Amino acid sequence: MFFDAKNAVLTLDGETFDIVTFGEGDRPVVMIPGISDGFRTVEGIAVPVAVWARDYAKDFRVTVFSRRRSLPEGFTVRDMAEDVSREMDALGIERASVLGVSQGGMIAEEFALAHPEKVEKLCLAITLGRQNATVREAVGHWIGLAEAGDYRGIMLDMEERSYTKAHRLKYRTAYGLYARIPPKESFSRFLTEARACLAHDAWDRLPEIACPTLVLGASDDRIVSGAASRELASRIPGAMLHMFEGYSHGAIDEAPDFHEWVIDFFR
Repeated sequence: MFFDAKNAVLTLDGETFDIVTFGEGDRPVVMIPGISDGFRTVEGIAVPVAVWARDYAKDFRVTVFSRRRSLPEGFTVRDMAEDVSREMDALGIERASVLGVSQGGMIAEEFALAHPEKVEKLCLAITLGRQNATVREAVGHWIGLAEAGDYRGIMLDMEERSYTKAHRLKYRTAYGLYARIPPKESFSRFLTEARACLAHDAWDRLPEIACPTLVLGASDDRIVSGAASRELASRIPGAMLHMFEGYSHGAIDEAPDFHEWVIDFFR
């Protein structure tokens, strides 16, 4: 199941998109990752992504979408959602279950609102529907670090805010080494993503989401807050909510049953 994982490149109207595909099933799943999502920054990332999400492979055919390589200044979450629609059209994916994580969840909200006919089920993980003080402080700090060219500072701060102390201690050497690898992407792309996060506000339109929806949050989320997940679920008609207690924004990596929740819902 891992050996069929592939990196691919789409070119649409002169814009380049990096994607990852894997899985043996015939039921389509689209995954939209969070900020700093450029797949070409890590060589051969398709297999690690497939290993991370291996439990989906038997029942689903998974496509993971990165944002376009060159994000113009002022590009919004809504613009990113339109790119997802165009990518699905180019790949012949008419309808899919959609998992959006962090900023990817914001994009998934806008996608479900603009293209309800393309969404079978919607899972919004560790994300929000409108701004709050937690995300403004966290993402605002990263913007300041990016403007100063401090890539290592961004990586280490993301680690600190995202994971439990036990996880950070276990992987501190790896994170330290990773933070020293110079990025292949410009800071301008990261800054555009970060500023789009802080401009996202779908609050007034969230009640229009009509597809089955699962919201996954983390009680100790230090990037968007646990409260953001609770209020997001309360705003979408019929949405289910599950909170991963004791975890932060990295619950997607740390919570042992994270993928189980998503897969059971998509099934």
